[in-house]
Amino acid sequence: MQAIVFRYSLPRFALATALGALTPRAYAGPIAPTSLVDTPEPTLLAADWAIVRTALCGICGSDTKQIYLDGAFDNPLTSLISFPHILGHEIVGVIEAVGPGVTTRRVGERVAINPWLSCGPRGIQPPCAACQQGQVTLCAHFTEGHLAPGIHLGNCRTAGGGYAPRLAAHESQLIPIPDAVSFEQAVLADPFAVSLHAVLKAPPAPGAAVLVYGCGTLGLLAIAILHVLFPKTHIMAIARYAHQEQMARTLGAQQIMRTRESAQIIETMAEWTGAPILRTRQGQPWLRQGVDVIYDMVGSPESLAVGVRVTNPRGRIVISGVDRPARFEWTPLYFKELQLIGSNAFGVEEWNGVHQHAMAFYLQWTAEGRFDLAPMITQRFRLPQYQEAFVTAHRKGAHQAIKVVFDLASA
Repeated sequence: MQAIVFRYSLPRFALATALGALTPRAYAGPIAPTSLVDTPEPTLLAADWAIVRTALCGICGSDTKQIYLDGAFDNPLTSLISFPHILGHEIVGVIEAVGPGVTTRRVGERVAINPWLSCGPRGIQPPCAACQQGQVTLCAHFTEGHLAPGIHLGNCRTAGGGYAPRLAAHESQLIPIPDAVSFEQAVLADPFAVSLHAVLKAPPAPGAAVLVYGCGTLGLLAIAILHVLFPKTHIMAIARYAHQEQMARTLGAQQIMRTRESAQIIETMAEWTGAPILRTRQGQPWLRQGVDVIYDMVGSPESLAVGVRVTNPRGRIVISGVDRPARFEWTPLYFKELQLIGSNAFGVEEWNGVHQHAMAFYLQWTAEGRFDLAPMITQRFRLPQYQEAFVTAHRKGAHQAIKVVFDLASA
């Protein structure tokens, strides 16, 4: 079968970077780190694994950052992944085959895949403390067991991702899709769960004012979650493009600014909150008061520097986005006694006394009609169109893209 594979190769990195100055298509292709190549069909990696035929697979921001080499080479997480690997982790599909040890899933079942390669998929018994609690993103064994190092499907050499017609997945990773939920709705289960986890790390009090910083897929989903689950929340948002602003308003944000300028963001927040601006002799102004919670879906030095300036004393900033690290002016962090809270993907969550996987919550709520987020899918591509697909996902403003997916349903 053909699959989109990422190879760790310094010569390919150099060529892609040089040619990428001429065209972004150069970052994906025959001489680039990312290319469409012939790969072996997946096999059952243990008795409790299954083979899934991919229907749709979303392109995540982490995928585009990897493809466009937009990261630091000293990132500590490189010690937890292996190469080459088939990309893609926002996967929905149909079970084609099951191993003799599979007892809870059946052939023909439609499933969304929890991609994390924690103790269960790795065959590690007993599971670590985090996995026993359903917090698989904190697993202690991402480099152990019968799989090569890998945090989740899409960055592991021996367990391929969803940019392929078929893949292998562990029984515990397969979450059934209710009959009332389409593949188009279900493919958003992974990013929805990421945003749900971030919101539940710092749930707003009734009547609280919150800021969603960034209106990409995760930011827009955070707005939808806040609007539906915390309806008394006053939701403010920072978007980059007009189509993001329109979608943010549709999903429930009451106030939206469209800018990347730090000073303008701070000035606007002062107007929205009624807080007086404190101006410094040098650098950006700041607010002594502001919003109760910020959900930072950008995670850049600029977003953090602005965030600590516009949050209430003892407020909370949840960081779910990931950008290149750099210095930021963090003095307001200690002065206001703020909380910076990291939010990594998802796991088992608690809502109204019920504990279940975040993706299962999303599928349940979608089946009940509480969410219909399929309109966030703006473009579909076949695997051979991968260069165009990645350019579209990378240049969202030019293509008015929100969620871009690979459609393999008829492949």
